Amino acid sequence: MNKVIVETSARHMHLTQAAVDTLFGTGYQLTKKKDLSQPGQYACAEKVEVVGPKGSLMMSILGPTRPEDQVEVSFTDARALGITAPVRESGDIAGTPGVTLKVGENTYEMKEGVIVAKRHIHLTPAAAAEFGVQDKQIVKVKVSGTGRTTIFDDVVIRVKDSFAPAMHIDTDECNAAAAFGTIEGEIIA
Repeated sequence: MNKVIVETSARHMHLTQAAVDTLFGTGYQLTKKKDLSQPGQYACAEKVEVVGPKGSLMMSILGPTRPEDQVEVSFTDARALGITAPVRESGDIAGTPGVTLKVGENTYEMKEGVIVAKRHIHLTPAAAAEFGVQDKQIVKVKVSGTGRTTIFDDVVIRVKDSFAPAMHIDTDECNAAAAFGTIEGEIIA
């Protein structure tokens, strides 16, 4: 069977060093709090207030810094902020809404970069070959055994040597499927 662990990705952000410098001070280095399942990725100890037209939310930063600023939210989070965030793959931020980031008195204006991350599966090339799928392929994944069996359609496969096999869904999707704790999904089509 083509089974992969399903992980819930809560709201978070990826920042450029320029954003980090503006919010925390020139040359500031983010503090690693804990490693994440994807190699080289980690949750930072620092939190940032994300301010939209309607409200604000505190969010974690994921490190290391990146070439572009990006805030990933659920649809519920987007409504709380008062923005209409599109479903996009990570990195596809052109034409997306922006927000203001705040740490104390320091602010940073993101002109664009707020998305609802498209549900996806990270795979190594070897795992993709084993599963019979390829990069950018769209599949369906069945999550069962939760009391709320769910078939997620429109799941994009992402293949890269540095990935660890895992499917990522947001908190709204997790709640709908009761996908709490250690859960596996089966690629069914």
